Amino acid sequence: MTDDDQLDRAFLALADPVRRAIVARLSRGPATVNELAERFPITKQAVSRHVGVLEAAGLVSRTREAQRRPAHLEPAALEAMTAWIDRYRLRHEERFRALDEVLDELREDVPSSRPTPSQEQSP
Repeated sequence: MTDDDQLDRAFLALADPVRRAIVARLSRGPATVNELAERFPITKQAVSRHVGVLEAAGLVSRTREAQRRPAHLEPAALEAMTAWIDRYRLRHEERFRALDEVLDELREDVPSSRPTPSQEQSP
């Protein structure tokens, strides 16, 4: 799977509000499906499917601790998404800075239409 495919899966996985809430919860620490399901008005099986989608997207992993199978957030996947977003954000910020410079130059070239204080005090 290419990096682009992985990013596609991750963004698609986060398009769902339940999965975003699961990621937010896992950002505070690992949790089992039962623990995650307590927050949502859906079945444990539905929560398990959502965790499976997040796992397939590389955003979550699961480990086995005796009878428990806690889900863990995978920070590297989130960092890859952030890096992708930042690359475009920085590009646009550079364009806005360049536009600001052009606008500042135009403002300097246009004479002010406001009267000066000495012009305001006419007899």
